[in-house]
Amino acid sequence: MSEFIFLYRTTESEQVANMGTPEIAQQRMQSWLGWIRDLEAKGHIKDMGQPLDLAGKVVRAGAKRVVTDGPFAEAKDLVLGYTIITARDLDQAVELSAGCPMLSGTDGSVEIRPVRKAM
Repeated sequence: MSEFIFLYRTTESEQVANMGTPEIAQQRMQSWLGWIRDLEAKGHIKDMGQPLDLAGKVVRAGAKRVVTDGPFAEAKDLVLGYTIITARDLDQAVELSAGCPMLSGTDGSVEIRPVRKAM
């Protein structure tokens, strides 16, 4: 089995729309927990991950380092969190992402990246 990271992305407006009322927020949380518990029960969760704060800095390479506010200063996507899973291969990781509640909205995505083995 290989490791993959799911990076959960959305826009700020979609995030606000998805949270809506407290009732809607609670329903969304239950969907997330159900999906994560299903992956866990099937042995695919390596690290459940954590939600990420929307604050942050970006440090860019170069002769003079440039620091900008926000990890998404030049992009419309927000990375909201991550999960590390185990899967046979990239195709299976894509299949496992299909149930992610992030994909039930109109502007969310799950970026799936293989984790490289340490040297």
